[in-house]
Amino acid sequence: MTMTPHTALQELLQNRHSCRAFRTDPVPKDIIEQILLDAGRAPSWCNAQPWKIIVTSGAETEAFRNAMTKAFDSGTPAPDYPFPANYTGAHLKRRRTCGFQLYEAVGIGRGDRDARTAQMRENYLMFGAPHVALITCPVELGPYGVLDCGGFITAFCLSAQAQGIGTVPQAALSLYSNVVRAHFEIPEDRKVLAAISFGYPDGDAPINSFRTERAETEEFVEWSG
Repeated sequence: MTMTPHTALQELLQNRHSCRAFRTDPVPKDIIEQILLDAGRAPSWCNAQPWKIIVTSGAETEAFRNAMTKAFDSGTPAPDYPFPANYTGAHLKRRRTCGFQLYEAVGIGRGDRDARTAQMRENYLMFGAPHVALITCPVELGPYGVLDCGGFITAFCLSAQAQGIGTVPQAALSLYSNVVRAHFEIPEDRKVLAAISFGYPDGDAPINSFRTERAETEEFVEWSG
């Protein structure tokens, strides 16, 4: 059976997942550049292309990892963008299911708070990824600049998936935007939005074994006409 552009896209969407364990070997720079070039094709309002990306490798990733774990261990959260005020209804159910799947994959019991905290800390270790792509957005563009950057994140993840690279988009790192801003000397006219930790997936890691569920269209679509 010949794969069409649509079936190729479907396969990428079906197989993409948040990778939470990586091999240590780095991704060649030419592949990273191709992923960034592909992601830059994402649509944006008036073609503003508001995303500004910082990519770390090698010692720079380790230095950032150290800064973020120190922030998690002793810092006070100071995000540039407000985090969700609450999760209710279907959103809460999906969030809990995802969490339970993750904890089950690594053998963490529902009442084991210390193990849960340790697993949360893995976010700030970037799950051992050799690279991080930090996404910042201009203050002046407001929520629509954020929307455009969301498209960039999706395109980045799909291009990476197509080239055998695992990704995990992380809002967690933006929880300490003040630390991120100081570490990279990010100007005040840009906000820290999110990051994508990436590298070659560790296929043997239990935490990479589960897949999240997806809603059927009748759960999120209202047909008119």
